[in-house]
Amino acid sequence: QVQLVESGGGLVQAGGSLRLSCAASGRTFSSYNMGWFRQAPGKEREFVAAISFSWIGGSTYYADSVKGRFTISRDNARNTLYLQMNSLKPEDTAVYYCAAKIDPSHLVTATGWDYWGQGTQVTVSS
Repeated sequence: QVQLVESGGGLVQAGGSLRLSCAASGRTFSSYNMGWFRQAPGKEREFVAAISFSWIGGSTYYADSVKGRFTISRDNARNTLYLQMNSLKPEDTAVYYCAAKIDPSHLVTATGWDYWGQGTQVTVSS
């Protein structure tokens, strides 16, 4: 069982930055593939970024809409996942969720993840 708790959301002006954190419980954090997803009002949950579990190199994946602006990383010693968000745009406004799964396939889709956090709100004003 893994519990995920996101933090770091808030209100920021366009062009600003935020860093989201996702604290994970349990001793096997490094064994999980981790991802960030977001959901805006009236829209489906969408993929933002993912990072594979560490012993195979921690490969990263990004949605085209955030590539070059967002950076996903993990600190296995702290059982924490991060999402550094720079050059934020109003269209980045959403609730951001972290997720964990063992299966390394289909990391860029919102289905098939084993665990989800409760989400943290990010609002970008124009």
